[in-house]
This record gives sequence, structure tokens and C-alpha cells, in this order.
Amino acid sequence: MTDLRWGIVSTIKAPLHAVLDFAAWHLERGAHRLYIYLDEQAPETLNTLQAHPKIRAVHTDDAWWDKRKGRPEKHQVRQSMNARHANNRKTEVDWLAHIDVDEFLIPGSPIDMQLAALPQECLAARVRPIEALAPMPGAQSKATAFKAFHIDQAARQKAAHDCFPTYGAHLSGGFLSHVAGKLFFRAGTKGLQIKIHNVILDGEQNPGQHELPGIELGHFHSSDWDHFIEAYRFRLSKGSYRAELKPQVRDGTALNLHDLFAEIEASGGEEALRAFFHEVCTATPELCDRLERHGLLRRHTMNLEHLRAKHFPDATHL
Repeated sequence: MTDLRWGIVSTIKAPLHAVLDFAAWHLERGAHRLYIYLDEQAPETLNTLQAHPKIRAVHTDDAWWDKRKGRPEKHQVRQSMNARHANNRKTEVDWLAHIDVDEFLIPGSPIDMQLAALPQECLAARVRPIEALAPMPGAQSKATAFKAFHIDQAARQKAAHDCFPTYGAHLSGGFLSHVAGKLFFRAGTKGLQIKIHNVILDGEQNPGQHELPGIELGHFHSSDWDHFIEAYRFRLSKGSYRAELKPQVRDGTALNLHDLFAEIEASGGEEALRAFFHEVCTATPELCDRLERHGLLRRHTMNLEHLRAKHFPDATHL
């Protein structure tokens, strides 16, 4: 262990149990502070979080945004503004990770030790995602299967074509969400602009950036069919599937996710979407075997209910 302190900043709109799962996981991993900005009115969530000594939680209500020239329409802008607020407040940690409620830092060794080993000129350290796969109906394993990806582009797409034969040509590494990952940044850095996947200081993007291969970011982007379809329309219009985003695969022939999903729906409606989800997002034995052959299968037992009860013992009704 070291004297280094790290924390998380996150803008969140989610049910109470999901927020507490996120918080408990990272407290268990050694987070010294969680700065949580609630993007909706949720009194029970706010009270539960504020009762924990390591959590600083606020409801970003009308009064909050009135002091900041109004509430931005895009949630991505609100996320960045809240992250800057956490960075600019009294510094309580050495490093902050800017991540979402469905993202879980999964380290291979203590996070403080990995951050302490970074050179002083490094202001940003990147963690790469692994994407959770939905369990098969009736699955008995308590471990969650995740798909990973190769950093090398050629190896990534070769594996994607093999592991996801129908749709891999359009999906970077077979991922529905980002492969850029998220950043730790040195907290309290003056003038730092904080985006979703990058930080900027004096016009320079991610000064002194290092990768943190010893930490993976477990992303529950579509943890089951219900989760996927519930978020689907929002993601098409305002989120990670929106029309103006570029194709994930930059070979000149791949569709972006918005057009890919439009094509899938046109071919067979919701049943075609279900077939897509089954191939790309479900831990079928066939997919797990293919991922394993490419060294891209991860399995982690999250134990979130246990951790939630440990860190929030009063929230027993969930």
C-alpha cells in the first residue's frame, strides 16, 4: 500500500441499487473519495450517499445549474462540467477517474500502487474497457463473462471477424460501446478541461499519457436484453448510437451503429435485433470459445449484492 489517494467522479441517473453497487465496488477497491453528481431528483439515493463518510454527493437541481448559466441539454456536457467541478474543489485525492455508473474498475493489483508508479510528468492514465456479456438463460456460474479487444488495429479486426462473423466488420473489436477507455487524471490540475475520454491542458491533449494495462474497465453497456432494449431508443437519438457519430471501423465500408441498427431493424424488426444481441452480446458457449482462442475472454465474479450490504448496511430493502 502507498500514501497515494485516488477517487472517482461520476454524473449519475440510475436506480438506487445500481448507484450503490457502483459505489460499493469502488470503495472495496480502495477509493478514498467518490464525487457523485445526481442528474435527477432522487432523495433516497442522495441521503444514502451523503451518509457515507467517503462520498461527496450532490443533486444537480435547477439551483445548481442556475449558478452555471443554465443546464446543458446534452448529458455529455453536464458530465464534463461536473467533472471539472470535482477537479476544482478542495483537493482530497491525488488522482480522479472520470467514469460512468455502469463502468467498474477491475484491477490486477492495488490501484494506488499502479498510480504511484507513474512518472511525475504523466497527467493522464488510460484504462481500457472490457464489455460485459449477458448470461445465457439458466446459466449457473456466478462469474460475469467479458469480451476484451486487441490494441493493435489489425489484430483487433481479425479477431472481430472471427468472433462475430455476421457483424464484426462494423464493430471495433466486436464492441458496441467505446474502446477508447476512460482516464485517471491528476486531481487539482489548474485549467484542466475534462471531456468524456480525454483531458486537455493548455491546448495539449492528455499530457504525458500512460496506459494502465493492469486495470480493466468492466463496462456493463448491455448486461441483458432488457437493459439493451430499454436504452436502445435513447442511445439512437442522444447517446452512443446517434446518427452523427463516425463508424467504429474506419475502413471506408463499415456502417456506423445508427445505420447498422437501422438496417437490422428494417430486415426483421425486434426479432432481428434479438438475433444481433444473441451473437454480439450474449455469453454463448460458441462465442466464449472463440474469444478464448483469441485471448479475449475475461471472467470476473462481481459479488455486488454482498459488497452493497457491506458498505451500505442500512440499505437492506433493496
